[in-house]
Amino acid sequence: MAIFENIINHKIGSITTDELLKYASQFQISITKAQAEKIAGYLRGKKVNIFHDSERTELIKQIAKITNPETAREVNKLFVNFMK
Repeated sequence: MAIFENIINHKIGSITTDELLKYASQFQISITKAQAEKIAGYLRGKKVNIFHDSERTELIKQIAKITNPETAREVNKLFVNFMK
């Protein structure tokens, strides 16, 4: 399971705007291109483990600051789908 978690976390830390939009569309999550650019820019290079609730919660709080709370909730839904 650790390998799977590492792959997902690495992907989040290197995600592009287009990839984020593709995943959002795939999971019926609503974010705009401008929001995806801000989020991908913020995530790029981050070492975060979305499988740890506290780290994911802090990450979502930061995303809410750079976008808005509703977008952060949508991104959290995306992360939850990644963890399934």
